[in-house]
Amino acid sequence: MSLLRTKSIEQSIADTDEPEYQLKKSLSALDLTVFGVGVVIGAGIFTLTGRAAHNVAGPAIVVSFIIAAICCALAAMCYAEFASTVPVSGSAYTFSYASLGEIFAWIIGWDLILEMFLGASVVAQGWSAYLGAFLGKLGITMPAAISYGGVVDVPAIVLVLVLGVLVTLGIKESLRVNLVLVGLKLFIVLFVIFAGIGFINPANYTPFVPPAQATETTSGWTQPLIQFFTGAAPSTFGVGGILAGAALVFFAYIGFDVVATTAEETKNPQRDLPIGIIASLAICTVLYCAVALVVTGMVPYDKLDPSAALANAFGYHGQAWMATLISAGAVAGLTTVVLTLMVGATRLIFAMCRDALLPMGLAKVHKTYRTPWLITLIVTIVVAIVAGLTPVGVLEEMVNIGTLSAFVLVSIGVVVLRKKRPDLKRAFTVPFSPVVPIISALICAYLMLNLSVETWLRFVIWLAIGFVIYFAYSRSHARLETGVGIRPDMQQAMDTGHAPKSPTEPGPTEPR
Repeated sequence: MSLLRTKSIEQSIADTDEPEYQLKKSLSALDLTVFGVGVVIGAGIFTLTGRAAHNVAGPAIVVSFIIAAICCALAAMCYAEFASTVPVSGSAYTFSYASLGEIFAWIIGWDLILEMFLGASVVAQGWSAYLGAFLGKLGITMPAAISYGGVVDVPAIVLVLVLGVLVTLGIKESLRVNLVLVGLKLFIVLFVIFAGIGFINPANYTPFVPPAQATETTSGWTQPLIQFFTGAAPSTFGVGGILAGAALVFFAYIGFDVVATTAEETKNPQRDLPIGIIASLAICTVLYCAVALVVTGMVPYDKLDPSAALANAFGYHGQAWMATLISAGAVAGLTTVVLTLMVGATRLIFAMCRDALLPMGLAKVHKTYRTPWLITLIVTIVVAIVAGLTPVGVLEEMVNIGTLSAFVLVSIGVVVLRKKRPDLKRAFTVPFSPVVPIISALICAYLMLNLSVETWLRFVIWLAIGFVIYFAYSRSHARLETGVGIRPDMQQAMDTGHAPKSPTEPGPTEPR
């Protein structure tokens, strides 16, 4: 049963007061909202909208965005309840440890490490591509061997190293830079929206929902897992196309969960974390829907360019200069995504190291900056190497499957923790529980089934590696196993399932 042992909320909170692992509390609700918008709004707003409209949904892609936002909101509410109840670094990992047990916490932590490392690497490469396009429009050409797609992607490496230094200096300093870049990104997005309104032709919205039609099916390793098992042939447009579009654009919203990784550095987490998570999702939904309406109004959906729809929509109307502005917006947008994913990765690994599922020595924070500098150094080096030397484009779906698996476990965890610890004070509660969390888990599980067979195989291999590490090292070194630094009354609470008398008072730490 040690596989299902849980770490009490009280012990998790008490760990945050240990001097050598104590992070600096400096974030507000505005910081968290900017943080969320920074990671959710990336280059996809300039490309994904047009691709989804052209390929699967037509002008009704705006409905797809609304459906995807509602689905995401269900998971977001589950995150908000957990984050306000357990204001500790680690996000879904910490939540699972408190509700489902250690083995589930390890699985989700291991999944999220993959998500954030690969996500930051893939986006850094995308940043390099957009930088090259932007510089090309200014008449500047970089040597092919050291730019995007070359032998070594130097711009991607430089970006990661600079952001690694910034993350080490402090979360507040990181978010100051993030605030500036998000402001620039939002300005360009809003400018594009309002500039595009003048080129809208209402006739392009007809038909709003194009007639359904069959599409080519994929086979072998690249087909969706659900198609592999059912043999169902996919279709585009019509009502089915709207739902297919919702599954496609759902991934444009992924990232709001990273906000929860900063819980321990938030001044008033019980109030500010739900605001940051839900507000960032709401802002992003409005922007996505506005861009969808503009781009499908500017150009008939069947004439949109799937690779660069928004830029080419302005070119369609003789406004080629807008492509330069959009490239600049993408460069700023992707910078904030890489920064946010690197912060999320360091805070996740920090939480796992502090629990001794990974080496505890790595979790010690810098005396001056109060950041986990050793972990930040490791994250920076790994992401820089992967982004600079590895063609990771084929692994992009791994980011999605890791995130969706986290959504499933967090949604289930809300129901379990409500049952196990009804006494806990919850600053935010998911309405209509357990119905809403269960629906959230089912939707995310369904979206996972729509990922390819090869993605699932890679996922299983990654999990197998994780299990080897867990049973060879983590299980025997975990603080819940060794008792290092755990107060006797809290150990008793974890054994009996009852809260200790003084849940917020930190206890003495045993020598390590």
